[in-house]
Amino acid sequence: MLDPELLERITARREELDELEEQLAKGLAEVRAERDELAVAERVLERMAGQLAEERASAGPMPGQVAGRAVMLIPHREPGVMADSLPWDYQRIIAAVRQAAGPVMAREVGEVVGGGRRRAGQAGAATQQTGQTRRSRLAAETARRPVHHPSVTRSTATRSGLARA
Repeated sequence: MLDPELLERITARREELDELEEQLAKGLAEVRAERDELAVAERVLERMAGQLAEERASAGPMPGQVAGRAVMLIPHREPGVMADSLPWDYQRIIAAVRQAAGPVMAREVGEVVGGGRRRAGQAGAATQQTGQTRRSRLAAETARRPVHHPSVTRSTATRSGLARA
């Protein structure tokens, strides 16, 4: 004959194990569901990364407009981007800075690149004379132009004392 106390212990243990099995099965189902979600997220991320890479590769430097002139925009800085991807003018500036032995002032870079301007105190007599000629010509042109003030009418000028007597 079997011992009733021993049978009771076996039955209690079997119930504990059944309950533990149920908890583990539920936990395993949750782990599998999360793993599936991560696999989907990984595929979406790979697809988006591929699309972004294609867009970046196809989108070269786009010309922009500054003061009515077409100019080349500077590409965004990214690892592995070389100076060759910069517009030609910027490549010249980088070359001028690299040729210098040490720190360089913007004026010096401009002179090397060819776009440097000198201040009036450093300019020669011919440059000063040309500048004076331009200024006097501009002054003469503006003196000949009629001045139009749409907000000042004859009646408002008379009231304010601006009209000539």
